[in-house]
Amino acid sequence: MTQAERSARSRAALLESAARNLSQHGYGNLALERVAADAGYTRGALYHHFKDKQDLAMAVIEWAHATWVREVGPSVAGEAGPVAALLALARGHAVFCRRDVARMAIALRMEFSGKDHPVGREVEEKYQLLVGRCADLIEAARSTGSIPAGPRPEVLAQAVIGALEGTVIAVAGQAQYDELLAARAVAGVLGIPASKALQGEDENEAPEHRTHVTALANSRSGA
Repeated sequence: MTQAERSARSRAALLESAARNLSQHGYGNLALERVAADAGYTRGALYHHFKDKQDLAMAVIEWAHATWVREVGPSVAGEAGPVAALLALARGHAVFCRRDVARMAIALRMEFSGKDHPVGREVEEKYQLLVGRCADLIEAARSTGSIPAGPRPEVLAQAVIGALEGTVIAVAGQAQYDELLAARAVAGVLGIPASKALQGEDENEAPEHRTHVTALANSRSGA
């Protein structure tokens, strides 16, 4: 193994450990010694990669975001229409949230709510990217008549994410149910029958809108 490979491996292990510790203890109670020890490294090794606690937390947020894009994004972009894409996002997010890396982001948003802090601003920026992605899909779904009229797409997107995250928190540790219940929760907020959570189809969608979903998903590639 080369030095670069060893460095990448140690950095990944430290990020995983930091995500786990942030989800369990929050930023305020994050102990760098514990992060390093849990990853099997010394505190000195941690400081080789990250200059301080804030630098580590910012790196974890960026890494978690990139992981979400890599793991959930393709299933969203691969769906035929916007409603199916939203339901795929719900199911994919439920699977993603089985890991500490996802629960960490939820915990940090709660910890820094209403506070002006670099870590809070970073996690809020990533959240807004997800809101934007969902809002684009909601707007596309409304244009086809697949979901009913209602609040502005951005407002409905926030409600979708709230229902989704609330569901995955409530059923944490119950992997046999989380995908289905997450999709049902999102379907309910969207105002469509729960049966569509199983089908994942947009019955009213015109063919010309189907190829538009990938473009919408990719337009929020930062999300």
